[in-house]
Amino acid sequence: MSDYCETCYQYAFLDSGSGGLPYLAQLRLHDPSVSCVYLADTLNFPYGEKTRDEVIEYTSAAVARLLERFRPEVVIVACNTMSVAALGTLRERFPIPFVGTVPAIKVAASVSKNRKIGLLATDRTVCDPYTDDLVARFAPDCEITRIGDSALVSRIELELVSGTREARLAAVRPSIERFRKAGVDTIVLACTHFLHVEREIHEAAGPDIQIIDSREGVVQQALRLVPPSVPGSGAGACYITGGVSAEIEARYRTYSDMFRIDWGGVL
Repeated sequence: MSDYCETCYQYAFLDSGSGGLPYLAQLRLHDPSVSCVYLADTLNFPYGEKTRDEVIEYTSAAVARLLERFRPEVVIVACNTMSVAALGTLRERFPIPFVGTVPAIKVAASVSKNRKIGLLATDRTVCDPYTDDLVARFAPDCEITRIGDSALVSRIELELVSGTREARLAAVRPSIERFRKAGVDTIVLACTHFLHVEREIHEAAGPDIQIIDSREGVVQQALRLVPPSVPGSGAGACYITGGVSAEIEARYRTYSDMFRIDWGGVL
């Protein structure tokens, strides 16, 4: 790793696409002065349809780029699929703290009254052994309904972040209705992209179903590992890894504006 750093950021966020941006926004709610860099691995999106080995390979390559260019003090892997498949490998390969976004099954099990929990994730996450282990450890007495909705993830990435309320509601209703038929009283949002349509998920689910995500817990862990020591510049920048087209660049320029960070370009 080079000692040279053109622009250094204290906190780095990594996702396959735009899903981790709400996590960056949550961190800035706690301290607007922190400096954050965001990397979307658009070259390899979507991760939810990859093999476990592919997820590990692509995630490791993206982390290496972040560390080489920006020298962050901590990396928030703001993607459930990356986290359940690659977090252990990342901690072995790189000498830096990592915070993962794993499905909040423990929290869901602590609040579910009828012991029926819905897990909304990518196809990769719902079948990953890490997810099986979380269920066995924290929700062995619960009935888990797993829905891998990678098509919804792609729709959110491509059109729904800035889409209309009506379009978002129409997109989330099929999965929510499947959960309702299964009788769940708690749904875990186990893909960070779903936070972009969180309001519509709450609306579709109604007051009788609780919605759980890992946003605040992840941010608190990042702040425990690397507390902001001195007031920072509040700088923030968004980069992508490739697969560049005018449409993708325009979309990420829009996302950067929405989350009040600079558009950095291709890393």
